Formats: sequence, structure tokens, C-alpha cells
Amino acid sequence: MKQDLSPWQSPETIRSALTSKRIAVVGMSSNELRASHFVGYYLMRNGYEVIPVNPRETEILGHPCYPSIADVPGDIDLVDVFRDPSAVPEIAEQAVAKGVSYMWLQFGVISPEGVAVAEAGNVQCVVDKCLKIEHARYLGRMHWLGFNTEEISAKRPS
Repeated sequence: MKQDLSPWQSPETIRSALTSKRIAVVGMSSNELRASHFVGYYLMRNGYEVIPVNPRETEILGHPCYPSIADVPGDIDLVDVFRDPSAVPEIAEQAVAKGVSYMWLQFGVISPEGVAVAEAGNVQCVVDKCLKIEHARYLGRMHWLGFNTEEISAKRPS
């Protein structure tokens, strides 16, 4: 049976999360072909301050890369997670300790345990959605085409 993720896919929460200014991308890669790299690049191009978090990297897109959320200096508004679901509870603990407002789990990153940790620390969660796609839907060019209606159809309006 597929888990109901709708409590963590609320359009109101998504829109609110998109007002964040400083985003830590956990699992960001320097490999241009990886989704985490493309999403981080897209967010930078759209005015967000992106902080790469990956213990295997030292710099991505000209920005210093940190080994963990705990190592990032200053405040963070949103943590965008591109990691295996098993890593999410620890990431959530660090996000709570850092005072993060939102934790965003990308497509396929589904961790009920991590979400429970985050929510217990007053961190709002978005699960199994892409931050880039949702930004484009609500604030980017996609919304001009009607994609923010929550209904996608090939049928033309009459």
C-alpha cells in the first residue's frame, strides 16, 4: 500500500517554503548531470542563496561546500535533501538544532522517521516534491501557462 504523502504536499506549505532566502542543498553534487547540481544552479539563478552540503566536496558552483548542516555558518531557512531516506533522520536532527523553518525532501526521498523528527522540532516538511519544479509552478514561467491550477490536462478550456 502506498503511503499518503498529501499532508506534506500542501500548496500552502510549498508556497510558504518558496519565500525562503537561504537554502542548504544536502547532497549537492559538482557533477553537472546530477539533479542536485541542476536544482542548486536553478535556485541560484532565481535569487536564492544556496549553500552546498556534501562531505565529499569542498566547493560547488564557486561556493564553499560544508560537510553537514551543523557546519554551515549562520542561519538557514530551508534544507533541501538529495540523500537516501536512511540519512534523513540525522539531517532532520541537525535542521532542528540549526533552527531551520523547512525541510524539503526531493522526489523519492521519503522518510517518515525523518519527518517525525523535523516536525517534533517545529520544522515544516515537504515530501516527494521537487523544489525546482514547484518554484517554476508557483513563481517561475510555468505558472504563466496555468500549471499552478493543481490540474494538468491536454483539454483546452472552452
